[in-house]
Amino acid sequence: MSSLASYAVRVEQSRGRRYPEPAHPYRNDFQRDRDRIIHSRAFRRLEAKTQVFTRRYSDHFRNRLTHTIEVAQISRTIAAQLGLNVDLVEALALAHDIGHPPFGHAGEKALDAMMRQYGFFFDHNLHALRIVEDFELRYAAHRGLNLTFEVREGIIKHSRDYEARRFPELSEYVLDQRPPLEAQLIDATDELAYDTADLDDGYEARLLSLEQVQAKLPVFAEFFTEVEALYRDAPKKLQFNEVLRRILDRWVTDLIENTRAQVESIGRVEPDRRVYSRVNHAGEESRRPKIELEDIRRYPKRLVALSPAVETERRQTKEFLYGNLYYSSVLQPEKEDAERVITELFDLWMKHPEKLPAGYQEKTKSEPGARVVCDYIAGMTDTYIREQYEKFCGQPERASARN
Repeated sequence: MSSLASYAVRVEQSRGRRYPEPAHPYRNDFQRDRDRIIHSRAFRRLEAKTQVFTRRYSDHFRNRLTHTIEVAQISRTIAAQLGLNVDLVEALALAHDIGHPPFGHAGEKALDAMMRQYGFFFDHNLHALRIVEDFELRYAAHRGLNLTFEVREGIIKHSRDYEARRFPELSEYVLDQRPPLEAQLIDATDELAYDTADLDDGYEARLLSLEQVQAKLPVFAEFFTEVEALYRDAPKKLQFNEVLRRILDRWVTDLIENTRAQVESIGRVEPDRRVYSRVNHAGEESRRPKIELEDIRRYPKRLVALSPAVETERRQTKEFLYGNLYYSSVLQPEKEDAERVITELFDLWMKHPEKLPAGYQEKTKSEPGARVVCDYIAGMTDTYIREQYEKFCGQPERASARN
């Protein structure tokens, strides 16, 4: 692909699949990985997993699936501007949340707490790898989706670094190196997507007021002044939407420009690197260092980042959401329900593994019981785990404050 930057991942140079397969006549390997993720059961289950608001609160707001689609859209846009491999970026964006359990972050917190009682822990990235390598059963030739190395590596490394000494089972994923920019991008776009989306849903849910957001977020107040002058007669909700569009555009543009500058800075600090000719928009030729994928991998820090000023805006937004939405008293009963449901079911199946489905009962003969129970719960949707709770615990959940 001639449009790719010199530091982008090239599908023809992929390290391949765990189980070799013949090439497809009209889809490259990253496109096939994207399609396998979309057709997986784990991807479909995202539609019934909480992002911030459970469906008992409202079904108008984002769930894990709609959030994932938004992340994929933003990621494709940025990747194209940076000359990255859009097919790989899209596959990683679509897979980035498949390891999350039911009930959003409250569910993840409860599941991790239960695992730690048995000497383990829960990590949604590691669980996502287990899903694509083992749990998905779609092919006669092998377990899992048999994704390329680059997609599996990105699933693991897109949002955090793992120490080789603590995670020897991940040694094949070159833990001493940074992930490619395609994987680094997903963590950044995930943040931009949910920071703006959660402001939107929080305002629509009437848990956040316009005055409250303006008072705490300078970037919002600045744009609202512009929008109010342009659309003075528009309903406040539409004015709110316009502000969020401007904020997201500002952040995305900054991420593109700052990341490009960060990458080009590698060459400036290493002047003896290979150079190549480049013609700018004015028709003038310049010679710039040629930066390769290996340079990205060996660099001591991640390069996909907002500029300091815009990162401050994003961090202020995230802190505002934590203080005024995620831990709001209105949503607290939902979180308590989620933690109680997961905790009680986990305890039940640890004490009575015979109540697990037959396939999971069989797994307890060769794997730790806590790991088996965790895998079972993590794969559930919000709806299914509630059904299991009522079936086995024999008591309805407490109504949320909204009801």
